[in-house]
Amino acid sequence: MKEEENEFMRHELRLPELTARGMLLGAVLTIIFTASNVYLGLKVGLTFSSAIPAAVISMAVLKMAKDANILENNMVQTQASAAGTLSAIIFIIPGMLMIGYWQGFEFWQTLVVSACGGCLGVLFTIPLRRAMVVHSDLAYPEGVAAAEILKVGSHEKAKSGHTGIRKILAGSGVAGFIAFLTNGLHVLGDSLSAWFAVGRGMTQIPLGYSTALLGAGYLIGIASGIAMLIGIFIAWLGFVPYFTITGTPPDGMTMQKFAGAVYQQKVRLIGVGAMGVAAIWTLLMLARPVIDGVRESIAAVRQPAVYKDKHRMDIDMSIKSVGTVFAVTVIGLLAIFYAFVRPEHLPVGQTLTFVIVGVGVAVLMGFFVAAACAYMAGLVGTSSSPISGIGILGIIVASLVMYALCSSFGIFALEGGERFATATAIFTTSIILAIACISNDNMQDLKTGYLVGATPWRQQVALLIGCVVGALVIAPVLNLLYEAYGFPGAMPRPDMDPAQALAAPQAALMTTIAQGIFQSHLAWEYIYIGIGVGIVLVVADRLLKRNTRRLCLPPLAVGMGIYLPPSVLTPLIVGAVLGYFIHRYVKNKGGEKAVKASVRRGTLIASGFIVGESIVGVILAGVIVVSVSGGGSDSPLSVVSKDFADTAEMLGLLVFLAVVALFTKTVVGSAKSEE
Repeated sequence: MKEEENEFMRHELRLPELTARGMLLGAVLTIIFTASNVYLGLKVGLTFSSAIPAAVISMAVLKMAKDANILENNMVQTQASAAGTLSAIIFIIPGMLMIGYWQGFEFWQTLVVSACGGCLGVLFTIPLRRAMVVHSDLAYPEGVAAAEILKVGSHEKAKSGHTGIRKILAGSGVAGFIAFLTNGLHVLGDSLSAWFAVGRGMTQIPLGYSTALLGAGYLIGIASGIAMLIGIFIAWLGFVPYFTITGTPPDGMTMQKFAGAVYQQKVRLIGVGAMGVAAIWTLLMLARPVIDGVRESIAAVRQPAVYKDKHRMDIDMSIKSVGTVFAVTVIGLLAIFYAFVRPEHLPVGQTLTFVIVGVGVAVLMGFFVAAACAYMAGLVGTSSSPISGIGILGIIVASLVMYALCSSFGIFALEGGERFATATAIFTTSIILAIACISNDNMQDLKTGYLVGATPWRQQVALLIGCVVGALVIAPVLNLLYEAYGFPGAMPRPDMDPAQALAAPQAALMTTIAQGIFQSHLAWEYIYIGIGVGIVLVVADRLLKRNTRRLCLPPLAVGMGIYLPPSVLTPLIVGAVLGYFIHRYVKNKGGEKAVKASVRRGTLIASGFIVGESIVGVILAGVIVVSVSGGGSDSPLSVVSKDFADTAEMLGLLVFLAVVALFTKTVVGSAKSEE
């Protein structure tokens, strides 16, 4: 094992791990975090990772039990984080109302799609665990952060725990306070964009101020950081200026807004194409270790004695258990897809074809996106991983398949045929997205478990429980929010104010793409450009790895740099570059021993940054939900007017620079081999 052995990693260890009280606490946290994520996702298109807040709350609650331990706390955060992440299915499912196919969220259909899709996401990442967690140097920032929190929070780690806790608490306090000033009081800005002309066109130099993303950047490392920076250059110093120079803004639109529209409507599609190629390449590179993992599992079924020689930390769910859960979930998906298609009263043969093809596409593509999302989570973390980009790939594939089916069956000639085709594509994509969401989160949890000494099969069971509990919450919360506010183009009552509607930006985008395919006006040329860019990136990465010792260019990270908003990427890049220069400086001053001590300090503080901002995000989400539910503002704690925005931007920049300086000084510190 790469990590230093500790008492929790012993094979013969027998501590309470997957307990009834832990599952109950995990279920309660699941409900809270899922509801908060559903609201924020519909409102602003963002969700937060609930793993770290769940770990902190679990330690605080279970501390009252004498026999509570780090492994039990890990199971609670595993369960709660899975369900919180599953809420990202809202990035597609509201499209059913936007096209008028549903008049409200169908409880059973939403429940089964979420639960079964989530469970498949867990199953698909089981054979990836050894390749991407045990035998990989991927960063998994939130997974590492959660592990550090669990370690220093455990009373068994008394020797070094107090120092570690102080560093995590210090980082949490700083990040939490800044997040409260930024997202609560709004006295600090969260980003700064300097726009400038490029010939007749325009582009921007952005900087985001997120302290949590700064910490995550420190954890992901320089290779991924530089790759994302190259992606930003390709997007904002290449494509955006080119398209704004060669294009003409609509009457009355400023050049800034035109550049923003170009990025959203053209450049992000290029990023989708590049990520698609990179994801396929990643899957091909992982094929051998994945196949080896499957073979090993099958061998264990044929010869159960194989498990006797295995370390406790290397035992996944048995192939029989995986097969049983897989069969149940696929049967559930077939049944619910049939229930979805049956009201159209199509001939039996056509109905069964839609059911089998829809589920088949979702399951097959689900395995593909599981590997891609697991890898992306390892690169940049769960919160920064572009799940909506995977959703766009999913809706394109599903729409093309359904277009072919509907054309062959003459569905488009029927009344409402196009709407049915669009709805079927959305329903198929919702399964794919459920798989992607959990795969994105699952590997972070397995990384945490690997670092603290958890038993993998128990974690995988906890993840399955989290998927089912979270699925029970999603549909009622979605219906409640829909009835209260509605969505663009889908208002439950005629007298409602459209200005109060929840934007659901990803769902609106994916619905528009599906409609564009069925109406033959999707901008395919930009996706083709992205595919070409992706191929060039893969070739460049292979050449660098072959001809240099250390240089590489992770193509998926570059694609994410093109696709993700630069305000999200820039603090990640700053953190990655900062970590690189800090480690070089410390190594020159004190050698490898000093670097190890410096890395530990940096990891603890960076973990604290992620913890603080995450917990404040959860609290503010609850405050916003209560305020809006009572007819109040969606910024209930704001103490400034909109005129303060420019000042807030500059104050935010000064605070961000101060945090960078303080972080650097603390991590460099007086390098010692032990804390």
